[in-house]
Amino acid sequence: MSRFRKKGGKKVQAISTASLPDIIFMLLFFFMVTTVMRETTLIVRVKLPSATEVQKIERKSLVSYIYVGPPMRSQIYGTESRIQLNDRFATVNEIQAYIIAEREARDEVDRGLLTTSLKVDEEVRMGIVTDVKQELRKVGAFRINYSTRKRANN
Repeated sequence: MSRFRKKGGKKVQAISTASLPDIIFMLLFFFMVTTVMRETTLIVRVKLPSATEVQKIERKSLVSYIYVGPPMRSQIYGTESRIQLNDRFATVNEIQAYIIAEREARDEVDRGLLTTSLKVDEEVRMGIVTDVKQELRKVGAFRINYSTRKRANN
């Protein structure tokens, strides 16, 4: 009976890390392609009201948003509800120019499909919302959407 022994005992082979940079770059590219950067920084507080009948918007690229609510920094801007267009406060009179600029930024084919979404805080009085709707009517923006959150079923 004979025994075979290896000289030097068992050695564990090192794990190959040659493919690790490829995996890291593949993950990096994946997140860079799939991540959407925030387009608008909110300067008004918008706590959306809840609703039972909610529909999803098909083409979100054809939606322009108008935010209405009390300012986030109430120490500086007060507590009265304000309108936010893009990243700044606006008055009711600036809504027409905003909608016209939004239309001009779209393709000519899609201009008729532009929807204006109103994101209004649930504690805002209806008067400012009515003023916004009147301005939208003057410029011919009749496709209006009210953003809500879906009510949880009890």
